[in-house]
Amino acid sequence: MKIAVFSTSQYDEDFLREYNTGHQLVFFKVSLSEESAVLAAGCEAICIFVNDVLSQAVLEKLQQKGLKLVVLRCAGFNNVDVAYAAQLQIPILRVPAYSPEAVAEHAMALILTLNRKTHKAYNRVREGNFSLEKLMGINLYQRKVAVIGTGHIGQAFCRILKGFGCEIKAHDPFPSVEMAKLGVKYGSLADTLKDADFISLHCPLNVDTQYLINESSLQHIKPGAMLINTSRGGLIDTQAIIRALKSGLIGSLGLDVYEQESEFFFHDFSELIIKDEQLSQLISFPNVLITGHQGFLTQEAITEIAKVTFGNVDAFVAGAALVNRVKLQN
Repeated sequence: MKIAVFSTSQYDEDFLREYNTGHQLVFFKVSLSEESAVLAAGCEAICIFVNDVLSQAVLEKLQQKGLKLVVLRCAGFNNVDVAYAAQLQIPILRVPAYSPEAVAEHAMALILTLNRKTHKAYNRVREGNFSLEKLMGINLYQRKVAVIGTGHIGQAFCRILKGFGCEIKAHDPFPSVEMAKLGVKYGSLADTLKDADFISLHCPLNVDTQYLINESSLQHIKPGAMLINTSRGGLIDTQAIIRALKSGLIGSLGLDVYEQESEFFFHDFSELIIKDEQLSQLISFPNVLITGHQGFLTQEAITEIAKVTFGNVDAFVAGAALVNRVKLQN
């Protein structure tokens, strides 16, 4: 098949070329949008990432240009109009679990960095400042950690926490028997957030989880708790979080995602002014650490993404079962 690949970085090209199973690939650095959809003319399939927009309008344009298949280089699909794609009989195939450990380890890296302030220590030492003032953290051992969502990534994160000797609480509509045996205590969202020293989000973005962390749910957290989000930006009400940071309710915040990230993440703005006031404000806080959606970025994860992506395409071409097809949610 001829496949238009959007939102590509060099690592995308390198790994997709290496694991290509015989398809014609056309790479575009730009994200998919109603304006850029014209670039896929003549392609039977498109390969997209987290910030590409596959709305009804985009799907209509692509179908008119011969689109037969959509493959996602990610697990989430909140950026896709799945219902309309189903009406058009265009399958949406995803990579459901490329490397849970990659994202889970990045979440722990954010916790360790914010807690022990290694990013600040690094900058100090480079300037010849070896002072330890204001670098004090806390032990993770026996601390309470709230894990919101225990799918593949959340479970991998719980196993890491177990190694640190943490007390793990979790909230998930479908509790894991395996995690319960590991000692994870399940409860309501309010009970899980209560008394937690660290809170980490590992759930998908949908109508039930939009702004899961908001003005109301924040009232249940322990003042000074650390909040980590490596899932989707829309899980957090950014304005509410900014107010919580100002009041001290949130002690520190680690983000690998941001609700409006499609305008900024994966691009170089070092010589430009960031016009998003909320993002600029978050960056200005000394107790906030933001990375640009790099949680997935390990060799193992990118390799698995490439292999599963082409496996999805090959299954479609062969008329085989589409095991990774995104299904309509009731």
